[in-house]
Amino acid sequence: MSKITGKTVVITGAASGLGRAWGLGFLKDGARVVAADINEEGLAVLQSEGAYTIKTDVADDQRVKAMLALALNKTGRVDVLFNNAGIGAFTRVEELAENEFEKVIAVHLFGTIYGMRAAIPIMREQKFGRIINTISRSAEFNGAGVSAYGSAKAAIWAATRSAAKEVSDVDILINSSVIGA
Repeated sequence: MSKITGKTVVITGAASGLGRAWGLGFLKDGARVVAADINEEGLAVLQSEGAYTIKTDVADDQRVKAMLALALNKTGRVDVLFNNAGIGAFTRVEELAENEFEKVIAVHLFGTIYGMRAAIPIMREQKFGRIINTISRSAEFNGAGVSAYGSAKAAIWAATRSAAKEVSDVDILINSSVIGA
């Protein structure tokens, strides 16, 4: 029996890639998974394995609140929030399309903030919670074409560290998971 058995894990960006893999792994380990993504078709795999799924644009605060409300409605808890949703944007600053930078920031950074802002009160009431925010080596790498993505990941890193201090009075841990790109 795993320590995650029976816990509720909410994962954004769960329709593909690492989000899907983590969702399937948590399900295999006995967790109740709420899988969220803007791509409903991609969520079908997790739904077929027993996950609750919800179409969620994490750049929309109300949709993030609805995602966590679904978790509470279906399971009564939010033990883990995995802020993983993201989009790629690897464009030089002068070539960024109008609103491209802003969209990357909205999905990565605002999505993470909206998730933490909605989950922390739930976790405080439960007196337990874990939040994992996906960041990237691009937060510190200054390569060409990563201004939007790197800025978002660096901001998530800073917000994660601050939020972790803010919840140090209760059994809530907030950490970052670093991916390679």
